[in-house]
Amino acid sequence: MTDQKNSYLVPMIIIGVLFFIFGFVTWLNGPLITFVKLAFHLNTDGEAFWVTFAFYMAYFVLALPSSWILEKTGMKKGMSLGLLIMAIGTFVFGHFATARNYGMSLTGLFIIASGMTLLQTASNPYISIVGPIESAAQRISVMGICNKVGGIISPIILGAFILTDVTAFEGHVKAAPTEEARELLLNEFAAKIYVPYLVMAVILVGLSFWILKSALPEIKVSEANQQPVGESSKTKTSIFQFPHLWLGVACLFLYVGVEVMAGDAIGTYGKGFNISSDETKYFTSLTLGAMLIGYVIGLSTIPKYLSQSAALKYSAISGIIFTAAALLTHGYVSVGFVAALGLSNALMWPAIWPLAINGLGKFTEKGSALLIMGIAGGAIIPKVFAHLKEDFNFQYVFFALMFPCYIYILYFATKGYLAGKSAASKI
Repeated sequence: MTDQKNSYLVPMIIIGVLFFIFGFVTWLNGPLITFVKLAFHLNTDGEAFWVTFAFYMAYFVLALPSSWILEKTGMKKGMSLGLLIMAIGTFVFGHFATARNYGMSLTGLFIIASGMTLLQTASNPYISIVGPIESAAQRISVMGICNKVGGIISPIILGAFILTDVTAFEGHVKAAPTEEARELLLNEFAAKIYVPYLVMAVILVGLSFWILKSALPEIKVSEANQQPVGESSKTKTSIFQFPHLWLGVACLFLYVGVEVMAGDAIGTYGKGFNISSDETKYFTSLTLGAMLIGYVIGLSTIPKYLSQSAALKYSAISGIIFTAAALLTHGYVSVGFVAALGLSNALMWPAIWPLAINGLGKFTEKGSALLIMGIAGGAIIPKVFAHLKEDFNFQYVFFALMFPCYIYILYFATKGYLAGKSAASKI
């Protein structure tokens, strides 16, 4: 058993570095919402939430093309290419954000997420099947820790170097005596983003070459993810013959939506209670800290004490409870319950992924691409929240969006993942 674990230790370290990068880049979106609203002088939160829309929609658009690319390049070269694409997008965003061109800045975010789509289409099934499928959630929890450590750090860095004294700066902008004076202030503020994103681009290029030269072994995922005896995927002729996969895609769509709501929209949620931007810019890190605790719990309990489906079930139940508690409280207490949703959400990705791709066999690559498309939930659900809160109470809108999502996730954890499968398929 020890030899088997050692055989995938090196791949886990390498993929762990990639997940750190995923977290660092992805969770910049929360404080970036504050940044773009001010730098581009946007009037509403709905306009600012184009940040999350542009980023997460890339997963929907490019997931299937990514699977085709990976079939040609293999996993290792595909991951290296993904990092290069991210570097290009990072440079584009930094350049055009400095120039205060919102449309091209959003294009840069789309390109960054395009590279991440390629990386995630490769790395998620890779880490799921590099070891036993029944302990996949444990390995993904390790990746989640790497991801959330990166995610906790990135808002703090952005807040410290770019969003310093942002509340006072907002006051200076409002009090600017002339249009020219206001534009000068905003130009100086936007220029702060350039150097950090240029440094990120250089690091991503370096990582791309490191992955290419690394000892990361190639794995043929379709051969490593066969169905249990008696349920051979050889008898299947279409991806549509796996109902548990499609239910899993819907589950992942809703999960990413609630994760982004709890992580990226928490600052906007806090502002609904008139909490200052100097405080709300760090709220994303609170959610990710809660997620980090959840991953540690998953690492120590799965599969020894909890099956992957049980972990997902209890996570969904806690999500329902925390969502209701956020509605029934106010101010910092309510924000605290939203941050606590990070604990509920932590084990969802690690559990949904292996439950949805289990036994796909030769359809594993396509199934993985469909799941990656489900990440578009992070584009749709927060954008709906941002628009509805302009006309309705933000707490009611938050509850109305989050509660049904957790109910469905609970369904998938108890029944949906078994659709079309025998009881022997429980993991």
